[in-house]
Amino acid sequence: MDVLLLSRIQFAFTVGFHYIYPPLSIGLGVFLVITEGLYLITKNPLYEKITKFWVKIFALTFAVGVATGIVMEFEFGTNWASYSRFVGDVFGSPLAAEGVFAFFLESTFLGLLLFGWDKVKPKTHFFSTIMVALGAHMSAFWIVVANSWQQTPAGYKIVGEGINRRAEITDFWAMVFNPSSIDRIVHVLLGAWQAGAFLILSISAYYLLKNRHTDFAKTCMKIGLFFALIASVGQLGSGHSSAIGVSKHQPAKLAAFEGLYDTTDKAPIRLFAWVNDEKEKLYFDIKIPGVLSLLVSGKLNHTVKGLREFDKKDRPPVNIVFQAYHAMVGIGMGLLGLSVLGVYLLWRRRLFDNQKVLLVFVASVLGPQLANQLGWICAEVGRQPWVVYGLMRTSEGLSKVVSAGQVMGSILMFGVVYMFLFAAFMYLLLDKINKGPDAPEITKFQGTITK
Repeated sequence: MDVLLLSRIQFAFTVGFHYIYPPLSIGLGVFLVITEGLYLITKNPLYEKITKFWVKIFALTFAVGVATGIVMEFEFGTNWASYSRFVGDVFGSPLAAEGVFAFFLESTFLGLLLFGWDKVKPKTHFFSTIMVALGAHMSAFWIVVANSWQQTPAGYKIVGEGINRRAEITDFWAMVFNPSSIDRIVHVLLGAWQAGAFLILSISAYYLLKNRHTDFAKTCMKIGLFFALIASVGQLGSGHSSAIGVSKHQPAKLAAFEGLYDTTDKAPIRLFAWVNDEKEKLYFDIKIPGVLSLLVSGKLNHTVKGLREFDKKDRPPVNIVFQAYHAMVGIGMGLLGLSVLGVYLLWRRRLFDNQKVLLVFVASVLGPQLANQLGWICAEVGRQPWVVYGLMRTSEGLSKVVSAGQVMGSILMFGVVYMFLFAAFMYLLLDKINKGPDAPEITKFQGTITK
């Protein structure tokens, strides 16, 4: 394998592993605001117990997320120096804003959230919980803004030539609110809400199956179900809006999503197919005519551009994008269906004794994680061969002095480190789950250490 492919694999691996954790932090942050707010309103100690338990899980995901995110900063300089030089003037602003207005905000109030239960007033502690949740959302906002600029560049000009060629901001707010940023931010945040909601549902269902902490689990599951339903319904609308944006600004990506080679009136959506990109053929093709045209334009006879409208060198790899997109949509519909089923059974008072459905909820924690990863594959592989859409090819962004052997060595090293890090995360997570909400609080641990 050449250095370009290895560098892409390395970055995909490190980003993919990192992205397990921030969505959980974002989703759990919203849940903590809800449960602590309910505690302040009702003074019901059960809500306090719920909040204190999930704070521990939040702290674990936050810590691992920070640790795994640092690596990417170095990869920009080592493997993607030409890319960093080209986008540095643009990316500097949102990434600086993420550090100053989001990460620092989140980190500052995290100490109060973890250790301030008996040291500050309840309303002050609740304010810190809101600030931590807000910081997590703001962090996602600025990161997605930077990434969205790569997809749909706006508010810039190109200065310099050759190796000194770079993009420079001419309109900060046009850069921030580029054509894809709002759709993508909403889509990412709703995916994070799903990740948090289904983690809560998974652990709660596990407790109910084991007949442990039943009052705690039932209350968590009630809140988690409505949280999951809101996020899943919202994700359906957000995904539709994102697809419309892709059809306008990245038509080759949309064509890859549906394996559409020929420009077509009444373009179909495909339920299943296997794409042979070399022969430009689809096998086992199951499709519904006209639906893609209808979804992206509101008109059944709308013309959708096919991949043959683009030079082969400007097309993304079709089969991986096609399969990732359809798997993501399928999982999303499954999560929506499960949320609706859970709310229905809750309304009929048949949820908590239904072991089969509870088992499905235990496994459902994997759904949002898979969908989130597949979504990033759709977005990033779908814009290939461009690292900045229409401005810089991925091959042009590569560092000139890094060898394939060096990249392969670092991939193996990261693989070993991340394997141990994931094992430690799972050990600590399962330990907290097994101890349950009646385990000593973080503040008590801190007091023991201090003494």
